[in-house]
Amino acid sequence: MTEAQVWAMMGVFTALFLGTLTIVSTLFVHVVKSEVRRLDDKIDLRFNSVDNDLQTLYRHIFGPDGR
Repeated sequence: MTEAQVWAMMGVFTALFLGTLTIVSTLFVHVVKSEVRRLDDKIDLRFNSVDNDLQTLYRHIFGPDGR
């Protein structure tokens, strides 16, 4: 194998490595974003539930008009 062929092979392997790294990092970012979004939705549901419970308790204690 000549020196030019060695450099060409190194270029091909470098391109393959960088391409694979790009794809893997893009997929990783996508997975992390979807998990954060899922957790955010779950937290919102819990806070809405707690808010509804507190409103019900407030109405029970102070009456429907808040007095």
